[in-house]
Amino acid sequence: MYGLTPFERTFGIFDPFADFDSGFVKDGQRFTACRTDIREDDDKFVMESELPGFEKQDISIDISGSSLTLKAEHSENMDEKGKNGKYIRRERTYGSYQRSFDISGIDTDHISADYKNGILIMTLPKKKPDVPVTRRLEIQ
Repeated sequence: MYGLTPFERTFGIFDPFADFDSGFVKDGQRFTACRTDIREDDDKFVMESELPGFEKQDISIDISGSSLTLKAEHSENMDEKGKNGKYIRRERTYGSYQRSFDISGIDTDHISADYKNGILIMTLPKKKPDVPVTRRLEIQ
């Protein structure tokens, strides 16, 4: 698939960290791990990552060398105080995701991203293949 592979995912029936993939809960809604679909077109890849409950400013995309890292982090404090100023309820939620992808073979200068309705859509154009130069050598 031209090198777009997640570094941090392990698959299999014996994954010892499978329970850590269950996500976190906010307002009774469970957030699951960042599910990412990758589709290949002729000249590009399209990645669609599900990030429900996150705001645009909670998401960062970093490119370093041939690695693209997608991070999303959300924290919220809910405080309710009684008449005397003592806490009746105080809850804090926090959730973060981080996934890295190998983007060797991608034109990193032209990657674009859009976030709508909890879905991050990134367009990753493929690098143009180097065309070998043909020339004729003159005999001296």
